[in-house]
Amino acid sequence: MTVIVENPVEDIELFEQKKEIHVDPDELVSDGGFTMPDSNAFGQTFRDYENAENERHQIVERTYRLQHINQTYDYVKKMREEYSRLDKAEMSIWECCELLNDVVDESDPDLDEPQIMHLLQSAEAIRKDYPNEDWLHLTALIHDLGKILLLPQFGGLPQWSAVGDIFPVGCAFDESNVHYQFFKENPDFNNPKYNTKNGVYSEGCGLSNVLMSFGHDDYMYLVAKENGRTLPSAALFVIRYHSFYPLHSCGAYKHLMNEEDVENLKWLQIFNKYDLYSKSKVPIDVEKVKPYYLSLIDKYFPAKVKW
Repeated sequence: MTVIVENPVEDIELFEQKKEIHVDPDELVSDGGFTMPDSNAFGQTFRDYENAENERHQIVERTYRLQHINQTYDYVKKMREEYSRLDKAEMSIWECCELLNDVVDESDPDLDEPQIMHLLQSAEAIRKDYPNEDWLHLTALIHDLGKILLLPQFGGLPQWSAVGDIFPVGCAFDESNVHYQFFKENPDFNNPKYNTKNGVYSEGCGLSNVLMSFGHDDYMYLVAKENGRTLPSAALFVIRYHSFYPLHSCGAYKHLMNEEDVENLKWLQIFNKYDLYSKSKVPIDVEKVKPYYLSLIDKYFPAKVKW
């Protein structure tokens, strides 16, 4: 099925069941034992969105321009209603992982490899440092599976509607967002209903009550919430907000959080180090690690998952 996006701006230039978690997040070191590299896969600084010498600069900037212009409150509501039906396919988690061999994220300035390599790299890095937290290993493996939104059988959505840093809609866009300048062309930017600090929300309402820009994070959260019966709430939080860099890297939008969000954010900040800095051109031996991840999938998910 193809989802038709009504009048997008075109680029003319180029269930949350609790589970005991063995480690107290207050005692975790933000980077565990993981050695963070000095440069990304292109030999440049991580998350550098301004360096014109970065060979992916123009592609990344174009993606964010279109995202910031088109992701409105009404658009997000429409997309969430469409994809919360989970009527696109039924397949296993591993089958979905394999589909990511055909997906490259055009919002990522640090890597241009198929996404399945990134999933395994981040999962293996976490597994090494936190061997007892198998739920976190699995979370790393599945956190980006929502990028199947880019594939024709899942709507063939444009890159700007599937990838990139996410942000709340329905309230003012914070200046910490990457390429903030492009929000000025978003119809909600000058709408008094949506352009105040709280917008349609109230302080401390909880992030679960806040609409985020639609994309792979929210879609995979919907899939995991419906199908992942034994995942802890922290896993669902990580999946849903792992691209919410304005929050977990800059501290923006904290006024919307509640106490549960504050606790889960500790796990997200742990996860983020591995998500970002494990990106590499060095491949993982898929067949070697596959049995372990299949065992985790069997533990936490049914054989067939609704997408």
